Amino acid sequence: MAGNLKILVVDDEEIILNIFKDYLEAVGAYTVFTTTDGFEALEVINKEKIDCCFIDLSMPVMDGLELIKRIHHHDNTIPMIVMTGYPSMDNAVKTLKNGVVDYVTKPMKMDQVPPTIERVMRERSLFVDNALLKEEAKKNEVLLKINTELQGKLKEVETINLILQQLDQTTSSKDLFTVLVNLAGEVTNCDEAHFCLYSQDISDPVPIASFFRDEDRSAARTLFGHTTIGEVAQGGIPSIIHGFDGKPNSMAIPLKIRSNIFGILVSLIRDGGRRFSEKDLYFLNFLAEKASFLIENLALYGNIYENLFSTLYAFVETIEARDPYTRQHSARVTDYSISIAKALGCSVEEIEILNVSGNLHDIGKIGIPDSILLKPDRITQSEYEVIKKHPVIGSTIIGHFNLWSQEQQIIRHHHERWDGNGYPDGLRGEEIPFLARILAVADVYDALTSDRSYRKRLDDEIAIKIIKENAGTQFDEKIVDIFLMLYKQGEIQSSSNLQVLAA
Repeated sequence: MAGNLKILVVDDEEIILNIFKDYLEAVGAYTVFTTTDGFEALEVINKEKIDCCFIDLSMPVMDGLELIKRIHHHDNTIPMIVMTGYPSMDNAVKTLKNGVVDYVTKPMKMDQVPPTIERVMRERSLFVDNALLKEEAKKNEVLLKINTELQGKLKEVETINLILQQLDQTTSSKDLFTVLVNLAGEVTNCDEAHFCLYSQDISDPVPIASFFRDEDRSAARTLFGHTTIGEVAQGGIPSIIHGFDGKPNSMAIPLKIRSNIFGILVSLIRDGGRRFSEKDLYFLNFLAEKASFLIENLALYGNIYENLFSTLYAFVETIEARDPYTRQHSARVTDYSISIAKALGCSVEEIEILNVSGNLHDIGKIGIPDSILLKPDRITQSEYEVIKKHPVIGSTIIGHFNLWSQEQQIIRHHHERWDGNGYPDGLRGEEIPFLARILAVADVYDALTSDRSYRKRLDDEIAIKIIKENAGTQFDEKIVDIFLMLYKQGEIQSSSNLQVLAA
């Protein structure tokens, strides 16, 4: 574009201002003015003949909308381009009423900024010409076209943002398939949408997730057939298939992992008078690509998680194999802990945390020498100090994987005492993580009622008496009360009691 254009960039982030100035002045034909707030921007507008403005919506003191109004009042021919990291239709509608001609979201690709400036300047030229010629009808037509284009662009941004937000909230493949078909129904005018797993070995593909716009599901089995799925699977290309002779219009999108098709997203319109558009195809293909990526990540994470837990629990089994007296100790402690947690009304997430930390709570004993761990006599004070290191060792092992931060804390603190005389950190009362307090009661109960290298197991009555006497000193009284209730109801029983009952 001929001439040196004066560009005003208003944003409260200095780094964005510097990037704009350095980039635009480097490519030439631009003089860039930058300000960090609206009042400074108005001063520049009054002093300089600004050709185009880039304005951030979210700023302190004077926000972007107010600044746009004031600039528009000063000179309604200056094109204004809104910048925001949080696009929403509400903001778009507000800004459309104030002369904004474009709308971009952060982060931006700087190489797209010059073409944007050229386009809005062309639009400005049309606007100014019409104003000078006082062709009001022509001016309104141009403005309407600009606004319509902007509305369409903002609608696309909103749709893509909706897809990304809802997909980001999924935590399992099952949830993801449901979100997939529901989004297909939300972003297109389809009557129904289905996700089918696809494999050469599946002769009769069956939907594993479906969306229906209304309650009429009678035709669902016949609305799409093997032909549609087979053709898309063989070609691997998203397709719109227009129906004839009363057959439905359909759209089929393959989902791929590492270039291999594992499923097909099929959308259908029963009414022959309506058809899918190319934009519908674009949105559903975008949806399918993002969903495929998430499914691959979920599957990968699931395998990593399961393999990691299996590896760590193999360490625990190795420890228990060294000491036949404590075999299955971790599994029993986990069962007792989960029973207590359920009775206390803990959430599913908390119970899963206990499942991991209970099974791995003694993993740190892998660092304790056999001469101490398997000693048939009572250990000395110095040996006891070595054993007291196992919660820290276990916590450190778990911490290396950056997956189980809460489990790491429970493992570290399961030998803390309510009165503050425990180890390793001497935490007291509610300073001790709640789930670690549950684990502490379960751990001591199983230790008392199990054979150890240095003593035989204690009778259940004696173990229960010891736990009851230590409520409020070693243990959280509330947790002991629940434990005693479960023991009285027969919900918690020692391994020796279970053996007697079995006999």
